[in-house]
Amino acid sequence: MGSRWGPQGRAGRRRMPFLLLLSLFCPALSEPIRYTIPEELARGSLVGNLAKDLGLSVPDLPTRNLRVSTEKKFFTVNTENGDLLVSDRIDREQICGKKSTCVLEFEMVAEKPLNFFHITVVIQDVNDNPPTFSRNITELEISELTLTGATFALESAQDSDVGLNSLQHYYLSPDPHFSLIQKENLDGSRYPELVVKAPLDREEQSCHHLVLTAVDGGEPARSCTTQIRVVVADANDNPPVFAQDMYRVSVQENLPVGSSVLRVMATDLDEGINAEITYAFINIGKEVRQLFKLDSKTGELTTGGGLDFEERESYTIGVEAKDGGHHTAHCKIQIDILDENDNAPEITLDSESKHIQEDAELGTVVALIKTHDRDSGLNGETLCQLHGNFPFKIVQDTKNTYKLVTDGALDREQTPEYNITITATDRGKPPLSSKRSVTFNVADVNDNAPVFFQASYMVPVAENNPPGASIAQVSASDPDLGPNGHVSYSIVASDLEPRALSSYVSVSAQSGVVFAQRAFDHEQLRAFELTLQARDQGSPALSANVSLRVLVGDRNDNAPRVLYPTLGPDGSALFDTVPRAAQPGYLVTKVVAVDADSGHNAWLSYHVLQASEPGLFSLGLRTGEVRTARALGDRDCARQRLLVAVRDGGQPPLSATATLHLIFADSLQEALPDFSDRAEPSDPQAELQFYLVVALALISVLFLLAVILAVALSLRRSSSSTRWSCFQTSAVCSKTAPEVFPNYCEGTLPYSYNLCAASHSSKTEFKFLNINPEHAPPQDLLCNEASWFESTSNDNPKMTSESVNLQQI
Repeated sequence: MGSRWGPQGRAGRRRMPFLLLLSLFCPALSEPIRYTIPEELARGSLVGNLAKDLGLSVPDLPTRNLRVSTEKKFFTVNTENGDLLVSDRIDREQICGKKSTCVLEFEMVAEKPLNFFHITVVIQDVNDNPPTFSRNITELEISELTLTGATFALESAQDSDVGLNSLQHYYLSPDPHFSLIQKENLDGSRYPELVVKAPLDREEQSCHHLVLTAVDGGEPARSCTTQIRVVVADANDNPPVFAQDMYRVSVQENLPVGSSVLRVMATDLDEGINAEITYAFINIGKEVRQLFKLDSKTGELTTGGGLDFEERESYTIGVEAKDGGHHTAHCKIQIDILDENDNAPEITLDSESKHIQEDAELGTVVALIKTHDRDSGLNGETLCQLHGNFPFKIVQDTKNTYKLVTDGALDREQTPEYNITITATDRGKPPLSSKRSVTFNVADVNDNAPVFFQASYMVPVAENNPPGASIAQVSASDPDLGPNGHVSYSIVASDLEPRALSSYVSVSAQSGVVFAQRAFDHEQLRAFELTLQARDQGSPALSANVSLRVLVGDRNDNAPRVLYPTLGPDGSALFDTVPRAAQPGYLVTKVVAVDADSGHNAWLSYHVLQASEPGLFSLGLRTGEVRTARALGDRDCARQRLLVAVRDGGQPPLSATATLHLIFADSLQEALPDFSDRAEPSDPQAELQFYLVVALALISVLFLLAVILAVALSLRRSSSSTRWSCFQTSAVCSKTAPEVFPNYCEGTLPYSYNLCAASHSSKTEFKFLNINPEHAPPQDLLCNEASWFESTSNDNPKMTSESVNLQQI
């Protein structure tokens, strides 16, 4: 099991209560959780209880969805107990190579709330690799003149392990002529050198067989051996000499293959073949041999492969110079790789959902961002940014982790989707960057009330409309989605009676069409107003109101009504008297009519259909006033009859007729005897029909019937003059009581004429009175004989006939 915080585990456990309290107030722990485990642990091995170390409750683990946020996952989390387990083979040599410390860093992501937890796992080396020599047999040629104490470099063994598990010691099999010393390179690696401890004599022994053993420091220790065959060569008394024992050079990574790194040079004082020097690598591994090439003649070192600072920062190479004899010299080349900004940052995103509520509060965490740059120094420092105008911002959490949070109000109706590009840029020269795009959809909330297309509606509807007909349509829009944008309509208020509202109009909840439930009557209802409401289906629902005013238009559906002249209460005909001396233009009477319609439909005109004496009277076209057109002649009859038609201005026009009886007399007593003997006048309509029949007969019988017609007409004219003598004495009082209805307020003005006469009066007088409406008595003023008879000083009873002109109310 791995240990948390390594050597500081006990101190870390003392700080756990504080960390648990801190986690309640901080979005993420700034200090990573640290574990230490050996490499090559079996899958499923326990690393540590992550839930306990993070201060998370075990029952909350399924809802927190604790998981590892990395592409290469060596670890996994048991969601039942919070244990961090090994999920893949961990080979320290494969992951970290020759690095002295191997650390795996990754982040754990928890949801609800979304948060980062930084985890560090130190991988300890185990002794799973033995030292190895590249060759089983090494042949070494040494001159017999070699002095005691001379050293010869031997091939070093390679061990992939590090630390104590790496190669620690070399051992040489016992030999009286040779011994072994062990030296270290600058990077800490060890290599052996063979020391001549006794003079060599080729003639005595030309070949020596030695065994070199390399042993690491693991428990248990691992080792390997190689055979060393020492051939004693003939004398060559001047060995080669390098100009430097150590060559040091720095080269840029990504150097092109074949580029020259440096040149080593050795000299030999000998001449001829003994001075010919060849160069070769010594004590280097196979990997280094592939990366570098050494010219055996010139000593020039060139690159044979690509150099990568991120894989290895430096190389130590051994070079041997050998002359034509058997003398050698050795030097070391230290090659330091300089980092270049050749790795763009990598971006990793982690988010709970791709949908954001449009009413999300400022600072809501939308996604977690992690950046990683394999370069070092400034080349590996990154800056994460957003490009564009978005209601989001990036907040740095730790060195390489960030949070994408909301920084403004979201409105789905304006922007339903955000395609965000996140850019990570390092600080190298030139800087490198990488981009990662993510799309977030804004989820709708009911934040928009319906809006009517018009501020108010006014609809004209002609009266007598068919019930159930559509009279108007209101429409509202709601930019929200789904139920939040589905609008229904209703009537919420009206100036009609609440009980009568449903019998007048209704509205379709889906379409907003307003239907008339009955036929409207302009004379009863000129206009009415409705308040319509558009309501969406959101929660809570939003609504808007609009007013709809319905104007009921008039149609010519009411004929004019004649208020004067009318028949008396007993059915007797009324008459008007005209002074015999009346001059032309004298106002005789006035035909009064009203029309319940309005406008042109109530614009009345008056026409004479039939007159006893044409040209004697004139009729006002618009006023209905009957005036004398000329003075009464001696040959004119004292009794006159006018048939008047009243027409309205509608299309088609409607009309009514009225008959006026006029008597030329200077007093009422003079007119009464003649009128009482007069027979009841015939019906004007029947006379017209009779004339029509006679006219048709005249056409058929031509001249004969024309003569007969002339005789008949002369007889008819003489008989009509005698009919005016019929007057009923019982018609003492004539009363016309006009009724003024509210629906006549826009029609013609009603008038009332009253005629009173007494049989014993020798004189009749007419008086025109103007009565103010507020002083008018509620009962009829006329036909009240007690109020209208006056006594005179000459004891002659006098009856006053008054004509009263009533003003419109």
